[in-house]
Amino acid sequence: MKLQHYLGGLEGLPQPLDLEKRVFVEDWEKRIFGIHVAMMGLSNHLGSALPEYPIDDVPTEFHDEWTWASLRTGAEGMNPFDYFKFRYYVKWLGGISAFFVDRGYVSEAEIGALLGAVDAPTDQGDPAIDDQVIAYLRRGDSPRRDVAHPKFAVGQKVCIADKPAAEHTRLPGYLRAKVGTVQRIFEGDYGYFVATGDGIGDPMPIYIVEFTPQELWGPRAEPGANSLYAELFEAYLQPLEEDK
Repeated sequence: MKLQHYLGGLEGLPQPLDLEKRVFVEDWEKRIFGIHVAMMGLSNHLGSALPEYPIDDVPTEFHDEWTWASLRTGAEGMNPFDYFKFRYYVKWLGGISAFFVDRGYVSEAEIGALLGAVDAPTDQGDPAIDDQVIAYLRRGDSPRRDVAHPKFAVGQKVCIADKPAAEHTRLPGYLRAKVGTVQRIFEGDYGYFVATGDGIGDPMPIYIVEFTPQELWGPRAEPGANSLYAELFEAYLQPLEEDK
């Protein structure tokens, strides 16, 4: 995932990026978005999330945890060449399908048997499930778990860690090993739901760190460019050598 999460500072791309402005390009993408939202609304972590939901009383056969972190982990764990080849919701489809297969909800053979079918199976669903998903859409949930317990202070210079590559990370590659200045500390300790293997997962403070263009891009920085600000989990920050 280190390569995929580097593009904010990658120079020399062969051609300008073609940014698709439509939210959904094809009708099936709306269904994938709906499946993802339903999975989030029925995720078993909601029983302890804020606000607490009576998820144990909802008559659903989905008994796993699914968050935005789960979706990103599944999509970004793809082969990097496939990641850049496929469109946005194709990555979603791959991540969600792999999750259902891995958890035993459906087999690859069952999915294959449905490919090309004229009529997809229909299910009218359960009103209690629908009510839970709608409640989640309206209220959401918060990753905040406590007040902030920061190790670093506003105005302090920090070095960004160069963590080993993991399937999914929230650390942009072009910030690795760069020095910035803490500008703000958010008011809480925030969890990420999924342990990414590079330090985040458990609740911790989140900082806004300022970087100068010269620090990030050296002599290639454009004159007069503004500072860059990044929101970073505490696990990605390190004290400078002279501060240790």
